[in-house]
Amino acid sequence: MPRGRTVAISAAVAVVLAGGAAGGAYYVLHTRGTPQETAARFTAAWSRGDLAAMKAELASPAAGFDAAYAELTKNLGVAKVAVRDVRAGAAEDDRATASYTATATVKNVGDWTYKGSLRLVVKDHYWKVDWSPSAVHPALDGTNHLALKTSWPQRAAVTDANGDRIDGGDVGGSVQQLVGFLDKAKDKDVAKLGTAYKEGDAVGRGGLQETFQKQLAGTPTTEIQVVGESRKTLHSVEGSPGKDLRTSLDLKVQKAAADSVRDLDKPTSLVAIRPSTGEILAVVNNRGGFNRALDGKYAPGSTFKTVTAAGLLAEGLTPSSRVTCPEEAVVGGLKIRNSDHEAFGSLSFLDSYAHSCNTTFAPLAAQKLGARKLYDMATDLGFNQPLRIGVPATPGSMPKAASDAELAAEAFGQARITASPLVIATVAAAVADGSWRPPTLVPSLEQKTDPKKLPADVVKNLRSMMRAVVTKGTAHGAGLPAGTAGKTGTAEFGTGPKLDSHAWFMGFRGDLAFAVVVEAGGMGGEVAAPVATHFLKSLS
Repeated sequence: MPRGRTVAISAAVAVVLAGGAAGGAYYVLHTRGTPQETAARFTAAWSRGDLAAMKAELASPAAGFDAAYAELTKNLGVAKVAVRDVRAGAAEDDRATASYTATATVKNVGDWTYKGSLRLVVKDHYWKVDWSPSAVHPALDGTNHLALKTSWPQRAAVTDANGDRIDGGDVGGSVQQLVGFLDKAKDKDVAKLGTAYKEGDAVGRGGLQETFQKQLAGTPTTEIQVVGESRKTLHSVEGSPGKDLRTSLDLKVQKAAADSVRDLDKPTSLVAIRPSTGEILAVVNNRGGFNRALDGKYAPGSTFKTVTAAGLLAEGLTPSSRVTCPEEAVVGGLKIRNSDHEAFGSLSFLDSYAHSCNTTFAPLAAQKLGARKLYDMATDLGFNQPLRIGVPATPGSMPKAASDAELAAEAFGQARITASPLVIATVAAAVADGSWRPPTLVPSLEQKTDPKKLPADVVKNLRSMMRAVVTKGTAHGAGLPAGTAGKTGTAEFGTGPKLDSHAWFMGFRGDLAFAVVVEAGGMGGEVAAPVATHFLKSLS
């Protein structure tokens, strides 16, 4: 082969090889993306709380990555982080730095805004985050931690309606039960209230102290610190004092109520309400522990005849309508009798109410109301309504009757109906005012239930019927002061041939309504009504 041709072929091969080498170098040196794009993806994932997406942007696995971001979420109670103003500087030797501004929302404290930076590096042709703990905050180096230091202001007061404190040990037991007490925070309290709280901090336990913990406690002066060999404050937020909580309690009414139940040998509770506003003026129990006044679930007995009477009046009966009160009646197969087997023959509707004739009300409820109308009237008078008074309270329950027999029993407050003295007091208050109003212990508390106005003629007639109970009916012998209107109740409970009875009395006088229950007390007119007498005369 001629030498010149060999040289030519070798030169051509050399050119091809040289070209291939140049292409390989281009492939090796070319980098995908930019530092700005990587930093933007990483910080966007941080703002979403997506640690997995953040890790996907790392140049290499980073020990302590999750723990470092927990410095914010766990140690400080940060609910979210918003990262903005991400700007990557010019790359140099496959390295770059991106700055950012982070705003961390700290529970119980507020927003903390700080500036930080990310290191970036080329890895396998891509820009990646060269992560260290300082990426979370510039002060973190892997040997120190973020922490909160809090200083709480003096706790605000719980007061009565006149502004006098009621959160001390000098008030009665029933008031203390409503107010609650202060306790040392436990783990579960910190989890509920936030990391501004530490174990051992003062927190409300029970009653108003617990319900209005945040209002009463205020907010602490809070320092965000980095803690290691030394302690340095990174950010400080000035706290704010708590706000006093004014209740509707009237200590004069409260004392009169407490005095009226103190000496009874059976559990007794009384609730007093201002009808024009629904404000609770007094709540008393003569036994500690269970708050019967607010959470008791008693059959209301004949106090519920006020609800049935309202329904019957709305259907056209009047106080002068002639009705009958036989010794016995049968409705839906249920045999009904009156207390002590009384019978009054033919009488006015007003007198049948005043003498509390079961054998009048049960048949009339079946004939003129039915289950739906009685249920609706009960609801308008406070049963089946949510209660939001400022402390836990059990709503009254009046299920719609499933049979005529059950309807008959409901007509005089038996069957499955349950109520507390608070609920029954709102019934009396509704008659006094003309509207049922949601009760409250804290006037500033927004109610979710609207007042329910009753028909004017129904209200007028109910007032006259309740006055008759006092002047000539079942409460006639109780010595109640002039101007009192009310209704007695004797609510049977238990099983067996002879049943015990809770004694009830509810009523109103002026702009004051109330309800009394004596557990297993017997006859309402003989036992509960005298308690009301003592109560009202103490206020005169």
